[in-house]
Amino acid sequence: MRRLVLLVAVLVASNLPVVRAGHAADGFDIVSLGALGGIEDGNLSAWLVHPHDDDRGVTFDAGTLVNGLRVADEKGAFEAVALPPESPLSRVGYVLTDRIKGYLISHAHLDHVAGLIIASPDDGRKPIYALPSVNAALTDTYFNWQAWPNFTDRGKAPQLKKFPLVDLTPGGTVPLQGTRMTVTAFPLSHGGVESTAFVVECDGDIVVYFGDTGPDAVEKGTKMREVWSAVAERTRQRRLKAILIESSYTSDRPDAQLFGHLTPKWIMKSLHELDEMAGGKALNELPVVITHIKYALTREQPQARMAQELAAENDLGVRFVIPSQGIRWHFK
Repeated sequence: MRRLVLLVAVLVASNLPVVRAGHAADGFDIVSLGALGGIEDGNLSAWLVHPHDDDRGVTFDAGTLVNGLRVADEKGAFEAVALPPESPLSRVGYVLTDRIKGYLISHAHLDHVAGLIIASPDDGRKPIYALPSVNAALTDTYFNWQAWPNFTDRGKAPQLKKFPLVDLTPGGTVPLQGTRMTVTAFPLSHGGVESTAFVVECDGDIVVYFGDTGPDAVEKGTKMREVWSAVAERTRQRRLKAILIESSYTSDRPDAQLFGHLTPKWIMKSLHELDEMAGGKALNELPVVITHIKYALTREQPQARMAQELAAENDLGVRFVIPSQGIRWHFK
């Protein structure tokens, strides 16, 4: 257990590539623009993803954008991004307006969309991809000329049309405009709210992102299982390069108080389900990034305890990553 905890600590502290043994594919780069969930404004759910050899990407959720880009830039995450000589923008401004080609929004809770909303006046034109219920919530709740000007192409006039809304069909695959990637969306159950898992693909490789979700057993459904079923064969083929999955609380949280979230205990149970579907021994060395850890107003934050709980139950050989803001990983 001690060696596994130390491994997690090394992954947290560095931005070195996380490589699955025996595979030479380029895979994906992921930058944690917002690593946490809950109440720490400036560090809320947002993950930039792009092919390793192509810096045109999208974000999984957008709770934090400008501050996350600034922190990431200060940590060297964008050193390879070349600014056009004629551009007046900073590197943060250029990545926001030009290199981020779209937003994948899992659900409309504020800690997943605040960065997108606040940055919208200075952002570049790009689509928002979401399930129809999520896009409707964005226009009804935020882009309604009361909470904020309407930068979308639907809802209350005038529509500024900076963010065309793209409705995703569950299980349907669509290209991500301006990138080499595609996305497939799967509905999730988040305590009565429809959330989303996204499967992003490039050149046959995939990465899976879970928005907020409760365990199937607690939510009394099969939403997570349906995601695993869709990616099991790619997992068996070692084409699944990383999973980003939320754990809002430590495992001592009662099921009745999860409010549509996961814990390390439930993550391990769900990963066992994927491993079984993929034929067994399929998750060894697979990077699993733990997202949406809720900032605590207590003297200790939950990250160390979560790492210990995951390590204690990790009989699958998974490489758990407890992230911090601004770090870039190459998952290949």
